[in-house]
Amino acid sequence: MSSLEIKDLRKRFGNVEVLKNINLAADSGEFIALVGPSGCGKSTLLAMIAGLESVSSGEIRIDGRVVNDAAPKNRDIAMVFQSYALYPTMTVRENMSFGMESRRVPKAEQATTIARVAEMLQIEPLLNRKPSQLSGGQRQRVAMGRALVRDPKLFLFDEPLSNLDAKLRIEMRAEIKRLHDTVGKTTVYVTHDQVEAMTLASRIAVMFGGVLQQYDTPREIYRNPVNRFVAGFMGSPTMNFLDATVGEGGLVLDGGAVVPLLPDQFPRLSTGRKVVWGVRPEHFSPAAERRAERRGGVSVPIKAQVDMLEPTGAETILFTRISGQKALISVDADDAPEAGAPTQMAVDMGKTCLFDPETDLRL
Repeated sequence: MSSLEIKDLRKRFGNVEVLKNINLAADSGEFIALVGPSGCGKSTLLAMIAGLESVSSGEIRIDGRVVNDAAPKNRDIAMVFQSYALYPTMTVRENMSFGMESRRVPKAEQATTIARVAEMLQIEPLLNRKPSQLSGGQRQRVAMGRALVRDPKLFLFDEPLSNLDAKLRIEMRAEIKRLHDTVGKTTVYVTHDQVEAMTLASRIAVMFGGVLQQYDTPREIYRNPVNRFVAGFMGSPTMNFLDATVGEGGLVLDGGAVVPLLPDQFPRLSTGRKVVWGVRPEHFSPAAERRAERRGGVSVPIKAQVDMLEPTGAETILFTRISGQKALISVDADDAPEAGAPTQMAVDMGKTCLFDPETDLRL
């Protein structure tokens, strides 16, 4: 078991700074997800933890030891790549034993370790096959098995499920979660998929533009995003952002509709101040009033013009206009209204957010 600490970390490529003063820590046994859009710096950060990229300034500590200048082989880590990175001419057994051979682990110990890990991953029947004879999910299991036989202090995953189809991604996501619960190793997992981050991680580091935007539990990031980027990136469908002005009776949306605020919800906001109202699609629905009351919330009615429906099975996404502004609403399939008609919705005001339109910070 070991911890990870990153302090004031920066990375420059020439005059371009791609990571800016990153600070985060993972306790022993934690599962940390690095999430953000392409180009945000998450894979570069993972490569620096692994020793595949140099540190421009700052510190990386694994189990209390500074590893800035340590070679990857001396960091006691194991990495699972997006492309699996299996040796095509070797069998599954040989792929898994390759690292142990390099470290001169006794043959008997190798056999015992491979048997234990193969049973854990349910790949015993595949040990004598080559990678070309395996499916994508099987190759990913072998790549994880090769990492597991090392018994490292730190596991690093670089978008390991992005090459799999949707059904297999869900299955492998559950497999990774089960493995982490069983092995209990500190894990850093890079993904652009916020659903993977929400379901797997004990804490999530949301990154954008080389800056760590927020680092917290999935629940806290979803419910209390620190800024508009985090609010919009975490959640599917994405949060709605509606322009408004603080008025005497509540929020006056651009377009004229008035949304009452809860008593003392935003006591320091002055009348006339411009704001952005953030509300998630699932908090707009015909059933929101009943649901809000059961959970101690308060809902208010609001009118929406339904332009288009997008059925997804159990739910239907409504493409609407609220006071002339576009908004997505998620409802149960049986509650979906007709397209082209106005409808009355309710919104749980206790779940909504306000943002400063200039700084994008949450108020």
